[in-house]
Amino acid sequence: MKNLFQEAEHCLKISDPQEKIAYGMEVVSDWNATNLEWDCSDSPRIINSPGHLDKPIIVPPNKLKKRGFGSQQQIASLLHALAHIEITAVNLAWDSICRYPGMPQEYYDDWINTAKDEGEHFLALRQQIKLLGYDYGDFPAHAELWNMAIQTADNLMHRMGIVHRVLEARALDVVPFAVQKFQTIKSGDTAKVLIRIANDEVNHVAAGTRWYRYCCEKEKVDPDKTFFKLIKQYLNSYPRGPFNESSRASAGFSKNEITLLKYYDAEHKQNRQS
Repeated sequence: MKNLFQEAEHCLKISDPQEKIAYGMEVVSDWNATNLEWDCSDSPRIINSPGHLDKPIIVPPNKLKKRGFGSQQQIASLLHALAHIEITAVNLAWDSICRYPGMPQEYYDDWINTAKDEGEHFLALRQQIKLLGYDYGDFPAHAELWNMAIQTADNLMHRMGIVHRVLEARALDVVPFAVQKFQTIKSGDTAKVLIRIANDEVNHVAAGTRWYRYCCEKEKVDPDKTFFKLIKQYLNSYPRGPFNESSRASAGFSKNEITLLKYYDAEHKQNRQS
């Protein structure tokens, strides 16, 4: 019988995104059919650099050109950035499995389902990019999401708190705005793809919240206070608003967390004006 952690490691190592997703879907099917063993005593499988083709070229965020809706090229570049986030999220899901053995079965259920969703998101976005005359790899991209995943990798609580509840949670705020813009420019098919992504991301951030709080409970620390301590530890600033409060609540953010996020955002804006 195949081993879940070995299969997740293999998915991480595949360079071609299309092949990575196709193989990953087979792993998902095997898991759902209970055809994978998962020995909790297995050692962590550490892959700090997942498979990656020569393109897209990875550059620092400040080297990326401005994206927007002014031309087909700008729109394609915007969708390309989203697609790159999705394929990175596929890698994150498999890494969250093979790097952290010894977790409850529900943990692996969450990240296997996330790998499936993120793979489908990537394929849908790539199709929209192709319809504009471009393809994934035609624009540069940055690796800040993966870099933060590695920076927090030694502590599952930190990984869940920062990568999923800060960086990934940003999609809860910005994707609905992108949906409105694509509806405005009469690009309904792209809007439908983004609506699906927005809905699924609530579940993915909720998974991050669930296992973040699981870790907090095991370590007997207050999850709300710890969340803001982690933000100060790893990031230069607090997340910026406006915040999609209903989506964040559905993803497991407490009222206290949302109130504090809004407070720090207002404080930041006030300091900029003074």
